Amino acid sequence: MAALKFCANISWLFTEMGDFPQRIRAAAAAGFRAVEAAWLYDCDAEELRQALRRTGVELVLLNTPPGDMKSGDLGLAAVPGREQEFRKGLDLAVKYAKALDCRRIHLMAGRIPVGADYAAVAMEMEATFVQNLKHAANVLSKEGILGLIEPINTRITDPLYFLHSPHQAADILQKVGHSAIKLQMDVFHWQIMDGNLSRNIRKYFPIIGHVQVAQVPGRNEPDAAGELNFPYLFSLLEELGYQGYIGCEYKPAGSTDAGLKWIQLWEQRQS
Repeated sequence: MAALKFCANISWLFTEMGDFPQRIRAAAAAGFRAVEAAWLYDCDAEELRQALRRTGVELVLLNTPPGDMKSGDLGLAAVPGREQEFRKGLDLAVKYAKALDCRRIHLMAGRIPVGADYAAVAMEMEATFVQNLKHAANVLSKEGILGLIEPINTRITDPLYFLHSPHQAADILQKVGHSAIKLQMDVFHWQIMDGNLSRNIRKYFPIIGHVQVAQVPGRNEPDAAGELNFPYLFSLLEELGYQGYIGCEYKPAGSTDAGLKWIQLWEQRQS
């Protein structure tokens, strides 16, 4: 079995450092060989590229632009009437991904309108999502980039997010019907929305293209007190032959470096 690989989400980790190039250097100093991030678009791509090149760190994932967050946007892929904005955002994400040699883009679905009944808008939003994902699949497959969709829990994190369960995501992927779009599994969200993690991981493993971790319910380090048994889940991923990176998308309880002992302990356990 191949050993698991972990990458630092520098939108969540190493925030003690001022900017993303500094966080890349801090991640490298802590032993990470890869990073992921939400939105890097306020940072110059060449400056990021130089930081990655000089440290030998790989960027493995970024998100499409969220839209206008001040107005409540958190992604546009499933938002009717915003298709052209989604496509412009996708083009920007592809531009950054190519410049930074990043092979995965999270295509953020977005939120239902404030005050709307989910059932009343779900059909139109799903149709928009499927249409936009088919467009993204055509764009990304030409560039050798994998698109990802991620269910985000609506019980704690975001009550308005459209895509909220692995079952819903799998159904949408089936309707898209393209290998260039896969499922991003954040076990934090999956546990909150559905539980039954080991069965769901086995069921959906063939369509999982990226994994992220955080303890439930506090969204802290995997070795923090909480609901999830990460040694068991990591062993399951190894058993299934997961080859990709596992993104560390959590809130450090203290400093980032002080909270990394769980990775060292896991690696010692496997050696």
